[in-house]
Amino acid sequence: MTKTETKSTVLVKHHLKTLKLPTMHSECEKTAARAAKDNLDHLACLLALCELELVDRERRAAERRLKAARFPSTKTLDEFDFAAQPSINKPLVLELAKGDWIDKRETLLIVGASGTGKTHLATALATAACLQGRKVRFFRVTELITTMLEARDERTLLRLRSQLAKQHLIVLDELGYVPASKAGAELLFDLIGSAYERQSLLVTTNLPFENWTEVLGSEWLTGAALDRLTHRCHILEANGESYRLQDAKRRRRSRIKE
Repeated sequence: MTKTETKSTVLVKHHLKTLKLPTMHSECEKTAARAAKDNLDHLACLLALCELELVDRERRAAERRLKAARFPSTKTLDEFDFAAQPSINKPLVLELAKGDWIDKRETLLIVGASGTGKTHLATALATAACLQGRKVRFFRVTELITTMLEARDERTLLRLRSQLAKQHLIVLDELGYVPASKAGAELLFDLIGSAYERQSLLVTTNLPFENWTEVLGSEWLTGAALDRLTHRCHILEANGESYRLQDAKRRRRSRIKE
C-alpha cells in the first residue's frame, strides 16, 4: 500500500473491480480529489463516478456493435457529397439517420447505378443505427448467399437464422451484381420473408425492380420478395453519375492541362 492509498481506497477499488465497474475503479481517486477540492458532497462525487462509468460503458458497447456489424469500411453522412449526387433526397436521408424507421421495422431500398454512393449511404445509415444502440449486420448479397449455402451444407443454417433474427437491421448490399443460383435465391427469399415486419432490411441495388428476375430467377419469387420489401418502405434513388467516373474525368482534365 502506498502512502497515498488508505485502507478505504484499497477496499473501494477492490469492490469496484469485483462489481466490474472498470471506469469507476480507474477514476475513483481522481474524482474524489476533485470533489474535495470543489467542496462537493458524497452524493455529487458518486454521481460523477456513475456518469463516467455509463458514458464509457456505452462507448465500449458501441465499439462492440460496430465490430459485430462487419462494415467493409468506415463511412459517415458527413463525408457524403450530396452536391455531387443531387438526385439523392438529402432531407429524407437525414430523417432516416434518426433510426425511427428501424424501430417501426420498415425497409429502405437504395436504387441506382454503380458508383453513385449507395454503399456509402447504406454504411453511414447503418453506422448511425449502431451508435444509437441498435444491432446491425452488414452483408454483400453474394457473401450472404454463400454463407447461407455453406451453413445449409454444414447443417448450421438454423443457428445462422437465429443469429440474424436477433439483429434490428440487416444490410443487403449490391443485390443485382451477380445472379443467384436457384438454391441461393430461395435462401435469400427465406431471409426476406423471415425479416418481414419483424426487423428492418436495407437493400442496395443497381437493378430496376422489373429486372430483379435476373438475380432471383423465378418471377414468382421476385414478385413475392418485392411485395414484402416494398410494403412500408422508403426508397432512395441515386441517378447521378458515378463518383469513380467523375474522378476519372477530373484526372484526365488535369493531365490535359499539364
